[in-house]
Amino acid sequence: MKQKHLPLLLFMLLPLTVAAERLTPVDYVSTLVGTESKHSLSTGNTYPAIAMPWGMNFWMPQTGRMGDGWAYVYSADKIRGFKQTHQPSPWINDYGQFSILPETGDKPIWDENERASWFSHKAETAKPYYYKVYLADYDVTAEITPTERAAMMRFTYPDAEHAYVVIDAFDNGSYVRIMPDQRRIVGYTTKNSGGVTKDFRNWFVVEFDRPFTYTAVVKEGNIDDNAIETTNRHAGAIIGFSTRRGEQVTLKVASSFISEEQAVQNLREIGRRSFDQVMTAGRDRWNEILGRIEVEDTNIDHLRTFYSCLYRSVLFPRSLFEVTADGDIVHYSPYGEGDVRPGYLFTDSGFWDTFRCLFPLLNLLYPEMNEKMQAGLVNTWLESGFLPEWASPGHRGCMVGNNSASIVADAYLKGLRNYDIDALWEAVKHGANAVHPQISSTGRLGWEDYNKLGYVPCDDIRESAARTLEYAYDDWCIYQLGLALGKKAKELKPYREHALNYRNLFDPSHNLMRGRKKDGSWMEPYNPLQWGNAFTEGNAWHYTWSVFHDPQGLINLMGGQDVFNHMLDSVFSVPPIFDESYYGGVIHEIREMQIMNMGNYAHGNQPIQHMIYLYDWSGQPWKAQYWIREVMDRLYSAAPDGYCGDEDNGQTSAWYVFSAMGFYPVCPGSNQYAIGTPYFDKMTLHLPSGRSLTIEAEGNSADGRYIDGMTFNGTPYTKNYFTHADLLKGGIITCRMADKPNTSRGTTDDAFPYSFSNEK
Repeated sequence: MKQKHLPLLLFMLLPLTVAAERLTPVDYVSTLVGTESKHSLSTGNTYPAIAMPWGMNFWMPQTGRMGDGWAYVYSADKIRGFKQTHQPSPWINDYGQFSILPETGDKPIWDENERASWFSHKAETAKPYYYKVYLADYDVTAEITPTERAAMMRFTYPDAEHAYVVIDAFDNGSYVRIMPDQRRIVGYTTKNSGGVTKDFRNWFVVEFDRPFTYTAVVKEGNIDDNAIETTNRHAGAIIGFSTRRGEQVTLKVASSFISEEQAVQNLREIGRRSFDQVMTAGRDRWNEILGRIEVEDTNIDHLRTFYSCLYRSVLFPRSLFEVTADGDIVHYSPYGEGDVRPGYLFTDSGFWDTFRCLFPLLNLLYPEMNEKMQAGLVNTWLESGFLPEWASPGHRGCMVGNNSASIVADAYLKGLRNYDIDALWEAVKHGANAVHPQISSTGRLGWEDYNKLGYVPCDDIRESAARTLEYAYDDWCIYQLGLALGKKAKELKPYREHALNYRNLFDPSHNLMRGRKKDGSWMEPYNPLQWGNAFTEGNAWHYTWSVFHDPQGLINLMGGQDVFNHMLDSVFSVPPIFDESYYGGVIHEIREMQIMNMGNYAHGNQPIQHMIYLYDWSGQPWKAQYWIREVMDRLYSAAPDGYCGDEDNGQTSAWYVFSAMGFYPVCPGSNQYAIGTPYFDKMTLHLPSGRSLTIEAEGNSADGRYIDGMTFNGTPYTKNYFTHADLLKGGIITCRMADKPNTSRGTTDDAFPYSFSNEK
């Protein structure tokens, strides 16, 4: 009997099999990952960005109040509008923002709380290139699909004698003008959170596919249907018409930081295409970018997590440049008087986060984009006199370090060349010996003492130890870049010497880094578990490992591999206790470490994210393999709470992407990747050169996480690292996986990755 019905069963299952085979990379992406966040606890602090890769304008459903950095949270149940956003994180907040909302009813509703409509995630579709939601209070289905600088919206209305579209230009000073004869609304918004010039404006244009039967502007909260133009603190526009059930109204919307005319020019990105044509083009573009990595695996949840992380990895830095009617690349400069300058510019990236592996991911898989970003850095230097450290859209006061040096050096050393490297050489040298007069996190705060004493003293400069450790690595980056550029030894000598300044903060009595005073004495009192003070959003147990360029030097300071490994182990074995006294309360980064049940390991923040890979330098690579899998399995998912802390402009996502490949750039600028453990049965990297690199994991499973043996193009491979040059050649890496560690593989000195102390 069972055999008799088997063909019928196979026939019934066939459509499911075919459908599964048709899934493309973007189909696995959930843009809602990380949106179940709040001020006190981050599970990503993301929003569902409706955008193109590195696009200038993103769109999002807005659940939060105007100006709220948590503009969309998964637990919300009402949508206030669909907002154009340029927000890189809730802590930095937004600029160039305005919103659009369809309504029905006897009269339009302006107040953002009163107009907010109930919605359900069960009636929500959230993809990178397409968003759809049902607005229950208005019986309207809203859809959005983007281009780089424009978007189309499609609103499906019910039978409504009075159907409206509300355009909110937000407060802080705004302008709208309704042009009924052109079925168009133009205006500007100035609402921002900093980093802009005095006369900053984001001009927008909204074009409809039908005439208006009702028009009104909003002046300070009052609807005026006798006017079609207004400039005031908080301006808005409302247009209306009647609709039949199922009738669709289509909008084209674009904006520009340059002018109204350029906003109209940017609208031409859509052209005469239909909504569906724009959506299809967006889907194709996302598959082109995400398809650089092809994954084969039977675990669909892991595929969803991976491609959702890859999606986040290619959103930032954001394009700030625009294309004129003549085809010229130009940009609004947030560094001068708001004038228009030629060339590329990118923004909305905190280099303290993204130097670690986001930019190395671009250099490996998307170098054509990072070449444009490097050209943009040249323009930032020429226009402001500094390279950015945290830009949104101009220099912002946030975090520490001078990690633009890493961004510049890693790109050039990995072969990117289509920009003015001579200008960037002058820029990195200047940034190492100056601090921005208004933005202390740009350049190097404390650089005079650092150059004189060999460290930033803790007497009067906060987070001094964190600065010292990152400056030392940044000096190593400048030194390596100078070598590649053929600079003379005399010019490079200070950077070579300062690259070892990390030694000056090592306290052998604790085997940890410690703040130091100007007179050479140690910071007192000292609690290695105290967050902040001498460190940045972490403690000594987290920051001690920030010797990216010289793990062997750190091993030597600790007295050898055994002590070093014991200290690495202790990160996980020390309970998640903490001292929050410096902050006067438990910041969200502390809470995220506390609740993850991984000891004092704080993957939710960036300083320690490379630490697991350091076992590759100390003869116990199997421990790296164990803990990498633990982090990937326990701390990431494709759910709305899918991160264990701030996602931060793609950095935490790029960590997952690299770790899934089986290697990680612990030291950008070294052109090496420390080997971890491949996560998927098979991955193929489609490299920009046209070559492919395939990574196979034979015997891969939840328990089969250990590398028992490896071949590279058929030849046994025993090192704990790959070189960038070897990966670019393509080929096949085959890992034989096992459920027990191979404690003899990767244990000899010749297997260890680069360390500065080993240079002759």
